[in-house]
Amino acid sequence: MFIFVSRTRTRTLSMGCLNAQRSPLRRHDKSPVTQHGGHSPAGSNGRGAAVSDVSEGIDPHAIPSGTGCVECLAAGQWWFHLRRCAKCGHIGCCDTSPNQHATAHFRETGHFIVTSFEPGEDWFWNYGTGKPFYGPKLALPRSRPLDQPSPGPKGRVPADWENHLNQ
Repeated sequence: MFIFVSRTRTRTLSMGCLNAQRSPLRRHDKSPVTQHGGHSPAGSNGRGAAVSDVSEGIDPHAIPSGTGCVECLAAGQWWFHLRRCAKCGHIGCCDTSPNQHATAHFRETGHFIVTSFEPGEDWFWNYGTGKPFYGPKLALPRSRPLDQPSPGPKGRVPADWENHLNQ
């Protein structure tokens, strides 16, 4: 488990999905570098990931496959949060979502790095190492549209959606 801090929220990352808690802390307060006494972990890019992971698992030019989970949209289903494959741009739903399509995409393709596709979040997750890191800027757009709700998509989320989430 790892704690990320964005401008407005502290988030606990576990297996590529986040649980949010409000916090006034700033991202640099809990960065991988500051957690290691101001030094980057051995063999890392200064952001908590091995340099080879970045070169092998990320294509910064890959365009997102859409604005929502590809499989959920095709099947008339819904998601909690969205994840973007850093290699090919596939958009899938997080592990807290009922269908966990982002992890399924990793298992089917071997594309082992995802990033959040939620507004204001810029963390990456390496399925191979089970570790989070901050990575490079990817091709636009970097998140779902601001007018698209989470959970989403609008009109498909059941009234009791919280009862359907995975822990």
